Amino acid sequence: MMGFNGDVAESSRRVQVRFVSKLKPPMRVPPSSIAIPSNLTRMGLSAVVNNLIKAESSDWEPQPFDFLIDGELVRMPLEQFLLAKGISAEKILEIEYIRVVAPRKQEEPCLHDDWVSAVDGSNPRFILTGCYDSFARVWKAGRSCTHILEGHGDPVTSVTIVNQKVTEDVTNICVATASKDRTLRLWKFDVDEVLDHPTKVRAFKILNGHKSSVQTVAAQTSGDMVCSGSWDCTINLWQTDESDAESDLVSIKKRKVGSKREELQSEGEAVSTLVGHTQCVSSVVWPERETIYSASWDHSVRKWDFETGKSSNIFCGKALNCLDVGGEGSALIAAGGSDPVLRIWDPRKPGSSAPIFQFSSHSSWITACKWHKRSWFHLVSASYDGKLMLWDLRTAWPLTVLNSHNDKVLCADWWKGDSVVSGGADSELCISSEIPFE
Repeated sequence: MMGFNGDVAESSRRVQVRFVSKLKPPMRVPPSSIAIPSNLTRMGLSAVVNNLIKAESSDWEPQPFDFLIDGELVRMPLEQFLLAKGISAEKILEIEYIRVVAPRKQEEPCLHDDWVSAVDGSNPRFILTGCYDSFARVWKAGRSCTHILEGHGDPVTSVTIVNQKVTEDVTNICVATASKDRTLRLWKFDVDEVLDHPTKVRAFKILNGHKSSVQTVAAQTSGDMVCSGSWDCTINLWQTDESDAESDLVSIKKRKVGSKREELQSEGEAVSTLVGHTQCVSSVVWPERETIYSASWDHSVRKWDFETGKSSNIFCGKALNCLDVGGEGSALIAAGGSDPVLRIWDPRKPGSSAPIFQFSSHSSWITACKWHKRSWFHLVSASYDGKLMLWDLRTAWPLTVLNSHNDKVLCADWWKGDSVVSGGADSELCISSEIPFE
């Protein structure tokens, strides 16, 4: 056994520990147990691990680590943690270390002309945003605006990438936008098009049918349909194909502009409507072909069978603004709303109306929550308090608090697996990048 002497009083009690990790070399330490002071915090534990790594690899540059004991992140001095959890300090303690999940870099923000109300980071090649100036924008590589989606008459409230068709010659992207003008629009563009300046894109289809502002839109995994939630309390389902049944084509507009004829622009009607919410439907997600989830200001989350229109409910006592489904088994429901609490439910558990986690570090309404696609534990939240928070289910405190914005944060998403993208009332799209995940 080897000992470790840090900047800690000699009178401090010592515990025998063994550090383990799933990280790859050179971030592995010897498997032997060592004696360390019991009052070490995360910083002290990081110093120990960095010294052990440096002993094996002399060119190692120290970095911060997080620590797990019995599957829970350590967020207090070691002896305090052991006491709180009833863990004996008499036996050799196994401590797993992982890389700290926090951005290493803040990219230059992308400026808009008004509030950035919606963002989709699901394509690694670009970021899609929606803005209160009524436009949606495509930001290639998160840097330059290449396409402006023009046509809505009021603020864009929600955006989603529907699908992309790749051929040898072209990469066609189809996206959907929702707006306070009561419509949704479908657009196509070529993300590989070489442009000297942003080009304006016209929607190929306008979806009419909601009686009030459309608040949210989500695409079916196949890309054949989208669903939308509105202030009229309904969820509408729409076909995305260009060649719909004739009954779906209400009108077709053609105009000549100079010598060019503009593309056809059709108007579509909803193929079905899901009724049950009694207030604004603020958020929808469509993670599986047969299942839609919705959140509402009526304090409920609903899980819908879109074929039958039947739903099951979870009530939480607060008006809800945002919703996402992910985590373990892609089954956990996260939602936030008109208080500072991010709630998480596991609908697989009997009596699942009570949240399994409640995170309370924000100081105002929560506007967005998104699970990381490759992790069972991690999600991001955004709030009117101007902060983004990265969460790990293995601790009740946020891993990282991002102060990227100077005003309310209105939307957030993950991008490229290692970045958080967000939009706010400061009219900026912010990108926090180089977040390490195992």
